Amino acid sequence: MPVSKPTLDTPSQVDQPVGVRRVTLGALGGAAVLAALPPLQAQSWPSKPLRLVVPGAPGATIDTTARLLTDGMANELGQPAIVEPKPGAAGMIAVDDLPASPKVGHTALIGSSSLVSEVPHFVRRKLDMRSAIVPLAELARGGLVLVAAPTLSVTTLPELIAHAKRHPGKLSYASYSPGTLSHILGLLLNDAAGIDLVHVGYPGATGALTDVMRGHVPLMFDAMPSSLPHIRAGKLRALAISTPARSPILPQVPTFTELGFPQLQALTWLALWVAAEVSASAQARLRGAVLKVLSTPPVRDSLAKLGLEQGRERSVEALRHALRTDYEKVGAVLKSIGLKPV
Repeated sequence: MPVSKPTLDTPSQVDQPVGVRRVTLGALGGAAVLAALPPLQAQSWPSKPLRLVVPGAPGATIDTTARLLTDGMANELGQPAIVEPKPGAAGMIAVDDLPASPKVGHTALIGSSSLVSEVPHFVRRKLDMRSAIVPLAELARGGLVLVAAPTLSVTTLPELIAHAKRHPGKLSYASYSPGTLSHILGLLLNDAAGIDLVHVGYPGATGALTDVMRGHVPLMFDAMPSSLPHIRAGKLRALAISTPARSPILPQVPTFTELGFPQLQALTWLALWVAAEVSASAQARLRGAVLKVLSTPPVRDSLAKLGLEQGRERSVEALRHALRTDYEKVGAVLKSIGLKPV
């Protein structure tokens, strides 16, 4: 690089007194040291307690999962982590907290992959969820299990399909909300098996499961955490699960894939999200801290008791790619039945 020559208005260092030259060189050396240091934000972050917003009621699965992480995150980051439940509007009340908060990374969201892959298909949003929030880490994962009322005279998926073919349009299945994976898996099974299960949408899993256990609706595709206690108690019968391989939590339940229906292979996972504007250094530190906490045996064991498997250590780009793939798959199915966002 060519050295700039001193102008007529600025005397050269050769012409300056020795004392002045020493001060100048000292200042330049200090500037070089400062330039070598990491940004101030990276050194001081986090500078106050972290808010972990969850789109669910206190005591729900997402809320419980978030609380499993708080002590470990506080130890790793040197600041308390406080869980704030914000239920309602299919999770959008919690999501909207991120862009409304300062973009320095002290507010994060713990929520399901469905916030990006499913909800935008049936809840109209000005915010582009795929770019507005960033999935930093996969916390936990699980599939949906097809459960049957004990009063239904089937014990396997093949028996169910045969029964449904003998009684077309007479069997119904519940979902925890129209447009969600709980709804979509029934549509996919209808198409793949050539049957006609009738969808009954509910505003949440609790009421739906209650009606299934009472025999009012014979079937439901449900998340493991809410169904698992009832399966173990004999109040529900598990027929198949949507995970790629058998779940270690319910190893006796076959997957849809091994039963000949790979179209129904699907996972839902919980992630830690931040607003896209949060600095890369804060994102990296937050991701590293959470992954370290997740690797501890107490957290893994607690997730298993909830009916969840520990999340995989996938990169942020891999998580984004999975969300794009699921978003397109869900969109294609919902478009086929004419479901549009409202």
